[in-house]
Amino acid sequence: MNIGSEAQNRNMVNELNVDEGEYSEPVSPTGQYFNSSVLSICVLAVLDSDIPIDDSPALALLKDVFLPINPRFSSLMVKDENGVKQWKKVEVKLEDHVNIPNFPPGLSPESYDYHLSNYLSKIAMEQLPHNRPLWNIHIIKYPTSNAAGNLIFKLHHSLGDGFSLMGALLSCLQRADNPSVPLTFPSLTSAPTTPSLSLKTNCIFKNIPNVLWSAFNTVSDFGWSLLKSSYAEDDISLIRSGGPGVEFKPIVVSTMTFSLDHIKQIKTKLGVTINDVITGIIFFGTRLYMQGESNKLNNENSTALVLLNTRNIGGYKSVKEMVKPDPESAWGNQFGFLHVSLPELTTVESCKPLDFVWKAQKLIQRKRNSRAVFLTGQLLECLRKFTGPETTAKYIHSTLKNSSMTISNVIGPVERMALANHPIKSLYFMVVGVPQSLTITMVSYMGKLRIAVGTEKDYIDLPKFKSSIENAFEMILKAAHETV
Repeated sequence: MNIGSEAQNRNMVNELNVDEGEYSEPVSPTGQYFNSSVLSICVLAVLDSDIPIDDSPALALLKDVFLPINPRFSSLMVKDENGVKQWKKVEVKLEDHVNIPNFPPGLSPESYDYHLSNYLSKIAMEQLPHNRPLWNIHIIKYPTSNAAGNLIFKLHHSLGDGFSLMGALLSCLQRADNPSVPLTFPSLTSAPTTPSLSLKTNCIFKNIPNVLWSAFNTVSDFGWSLLKSSYAEDDISLIRSGGPGVEFKPIVVSTMTFSLDHIKQIKTKLGVTINDVITGIIFFGTRLYMQGESNKLNNENSTALVLLNTRNIGGYKSVKEMVKPDPESAWGNQFGFLHVSLPELTTVESCKPLDFVWKAQKLIQRKRNSRAVFLTGQLLECLRKFTGPETTAKYIHSTLKNSSMTISNVIGPVERMALANHPIKSLYFMVVGVPQSLTITMVSYMGKLRIAVGTEKDYIDLPKFKSSIENAFEMILKAAHETV
């Protein structure tokens, strides 16, 4: 979505009866990039209800619970008299933000799966209107094979990253068994980092090789990231069409569910992290899909952008904590991209599935221990200061377009949640508007991992891709159990 001219902004504000001089806060740099002439990225968050949805309390909940979470949910993004983008508080007409679609009555849950999939594809393609706050909700009152009903939040990514938006969503939810008790989450543990020179004097010389290696990795990773973002495109492959305007083409969203207990078994056997296991499964499954029915190896140059939360925290913070001045975990977009090359596949018959987990661990650990993400952030800030946010947004667009896929994940609560006395069976999310043919997102909830796959319609064979991921999981689980 492109912010309009100054005259259009003034007309918009006048129509909504807002004082033209009152701005809530400046739009963050990343918020400006994600809502520019070249990028308009949104998040679809889908809640599966255990019971049929009663929409009667929707407006009251939005007014009393959702809007107070953050002023941005009641604000427009406009340009001030100096051309700087600002959040401007407005009076929200909640009726304009609530959508209740009508599907044909009396169909089977499997038929409603099809209608829900088409509806997700439809709203993924739609631009959020620029004359009202950048969010919508959609209430699906038809039973699918996964739920008795669905609640879909469409939130513009300029409002915040996955961590912030998940925190906002959870502020609307309560524990199903005891609403007075807060939800709890699996502990977030940071990956080990290279020791710093601030350790005791007698350890300094021992750490010199590590520091030098980290410095080498930083220069290497930053240079490669710069090259990938500017000139070096991934190969055209079964997961990357490489065509212009792929972000405007229809997508298809589907999900699959895995047991976290099984993933933890693999983690324990291999001595790696849960993220290493999940990333290894996705990399292996993607290579299996790219292999297809051909006896010829299809090891095209393919890069995944792994989203990394850059907050130095141990768990989710409340929204109140995130919007405090100088909070430990601030609201907004605070993440970086890790360029990770997909490991190559030898042959399906002779390959070692666990190698993909260990390679994923090695690649991600190496990149986490470099400062390339920090340097990339500094580069974006320099671009913004000297060339403006539009040029910076074009650089980010190129970063996404030149790679093959994006992987992101958020951590959900351990206990069952409820929204207005509607128990939530499961949830998932999808990032839309990205100039790629393949996007993979993950969220954990109640001992399960829900993986959502968004693919360019009629280019990627989605059932076959999901089957490849599931096969990769089974092969890695089997190999881990056979490990002594």
